[in-house]
Parts: sequence; structure tokens; C-alpha cells
Amino acid sequence: MSLMDFDPVVVENLDKLTEFRRDLHAYPELLYDLPRTSSRVAEALRRIGCDEVVEGVGGTGIVATIRGATNSSGRSIGLRADMDALPVLETGDSAWKSRIAGRMHACGHDGHTTMLLGAAEALAKQRNFDGTVVLIFQPAEEGGAGARAMIEDGLFDRWPVDEVYAIHNRPGLAVGHFTIAPGPIMGSVDAIDIVLRGVGAHAAAPQDGVDPVPATAALIQAVQTIAARNIDPIDSAVVSITTIHGGDAFNVIPESIRLTGTVRTLRETVRNRIEKRLHELVEGISEAFGISGELKYTRSYPVTVNHPQETEYAAQAAETVAGPASVTRDMPPSLAGEDFAFMLAVKPGALINIGNGPSAGLHHPAYDFADEALGWGSTFWCNLVRQRLPLSASSGEAVQP
Repeated sequence: MSLMDFDPVVVENLDKLTEFRRDLHAYPELLYDLPRTSSRVAEALRRIGCDEVVEGVGGTGIVATIRGATNSSGRSIGLRADMDALPVLETGDSAWKSRIAGRMHACGHDGHTTMLLGAAEALAKQRNFDGTVVLIFQPAEEGGAGARAMIEDGLFDRWPVDEVYAIHNRPGLAVGHFTIAPGPIMGSVDAIDIVLRGVGAHAAAPQDGVDPVPATAALIQAVQTIAARNIDPIDSAVVSITTIHGGDAFNVIPESIRLTGTVRTLRETVRNRIEKRLHELVEGISEAFGISGELKYTRSYPVTVNHPQETEYAAQAAETVAGPASVTRDMPPSLAGEDFAFMLAVKPGALINIGNGPSAGLHHPAYDFADEALGWGSTFWCNLVRQRLPLSASSGEAVQP
């Protein structure tokens, strides 16, 4: 596919979109604290000519609407992009490298936002669809559950949609390619926080205390058996202890040790089983070693589950952009998390991956979004809208999708 096959308005704006994406990249903001990012997005949406632009949804989220030439079907489609960056120190050397130390767009949300803006301008200018497009620009995807915050703030009550979709870039997949699959595609994201409390003592007199260190070692070993011995081998699960904090001196038995980590699964039943087993291990090992143990288990993001029919709709729209040979429907699942899961839990829809070429991996300090993907993603959005909210070619009336 050449540039001539992209939406003509998208082609006209490619240089402008690239400039916008690079500006977002240079000034990354975190979680809900997005004053510059959300202001720039809202300003762009108003300039484009959206029918409605509402700021402050779920904190710093933005919702905009574009009405088609007709609305005989009464249908609407939601398109979501995330806006926040990560607390990562960028190591790249581009002219648009992050100007804020310790922050960078290491997951491509600058690209996701820009692709949706590119589609918004084309859709607002042409209006060649029947129904309403709801544009959802979400804060706090990176651990802040911004999708849930927007839903709790009435997102789908105030702007009802029949379907909702999202794009994420995928490093290692060629630019101009798409991949998707039905069912569970990304893992649940849970946090574990364990405190083991003993009795401190001089390290030369361990009999005067109750040492939590051996209990910690035993617990770490036992936790590694959960996925191997308590979960069906056909199922996917990861239980990782990632931090250990305890003690201040080489010759003092610490009073307590704190461990934190994460649990990832692709099924709610597996998630429930792991949480139960962790409680059993913390309680049992604590009792065996004569200490006290406490587990705080926090459920963050649910499993991201693509709905089968909407997955096929997204794949078909991708084929109109890239051609059938450049679209796969067997995307392997990942145990990374995605808070678009909250939206898919209440509305039918799907998340599709778009190629980012041979870039560094997501969340890597050398990562950058491939500007070459902007035209592909923006045109995909346009084609999806026109396929799901079609006008009759002869009469201009809507046809049932």
C-alpha cells in the first residue's frame, strides 16, 4: 500500500501529525497529571471541528463526538487512545527526545493519541458515515486505571456506544502490518505486598529473636511452586517477587521484611486460585517459623478479552488498509496488562496491534514510536468507522452493519 491509498485528509496532514506526535514525545506527562497533553489534545479537537469536546472526564480524560452525515441507525462507535507516559529516563538521541528528565513516552501513547487525532480530522471533515463517533482520550493507562476512572465518571452513560476499539503499537511487527486475536489477549495485573514480622536481635545471638530471613527465603521458594504445581500447565500464570526490603546492618537480625511483586494470568479462575494459594503460603510459612505474616493482594487490571465478532470487524478494517497478507488473526497473548480491559468488560469491542517496526521494546529507555505508522493507524480508524457505520452508496442512507 502507498500513501495514495491512505485517507486523503490523513495524507494531507501527515507532516502535521508527525510534528504533533514529536511534540507530545518531548513533553511527557504521567498518569492523571496531564495539563499540557490534555490541553493540546482538546485544542486540536476543537480546531478539527468536533461537535462536542468535554474535558475532565475521569480526571484529565477527554471525550469528543463527531456526528455523521446521517443518523438513521442511531448507532455509535467508541475509539480510545491513551495519553500518559512513563517514569523512565530516555536514552535516545532524537531531536524530539524527552525534555523532562525521568519521564518518557516509552509505550507509544504519543503515537496512539496522534493516530486518533488524525482520524478525527478526516472524519470531521468528510462526515461520510451514519451515526456518531465517540473519541475517548484516556489518562493513566500506566498503572492508574484511567479507563476505570472514566467509566466511573459516567463515560458510557453520558456517551453510549455500541462498540469500542483501541490500537496499541507492537515493536518487532513491521510497519504496515496488523495483528489481532479473539479472546484473552493480555493478562490481569495484580500487586502483592507481603510483610513478615519477627523479633529483632543481635546477629550473634539469634536465639534471642525470631528471624524473619529464613521465613522469607522459604516463602520465595514456595511462591515459585504456585505456577508449576498449583495451576494447570495449559493455563498461563506468572507470580514474581520483585522487591525485598529488610534490615539496616550486617550484624542485626531485622524486625521485619517486606516483599512486593506481581501476579499475571489470562483467566479469572486462575487469578482466584493464585490469590488463595498466596494467602495459604504466607499464613502457613509464618506459623511454621513462629513469625507473623500479612499479605495485601490488590487487583489492578482485569484480563483483556477481545470479543470475537468485534475482533473480526477490526481485522476486516485493517485488511482494507494493509491488505489480507499484512493482517493476522492469531496474535499470541501477552501477560503484560492493558486497562482497556475495563472498557471491554462492559462493552463489546477489541484491541488491535499495529506494527512499530524494529524499534526497542515497550517500556525500554531507547523506545520510540515509528512516525511511519501514523498514516496506517489513522486510516485504519477511518475505515473501521465507515465499515461499522456505513452509508448507502446510492441513497446516502445508513445500511445495517
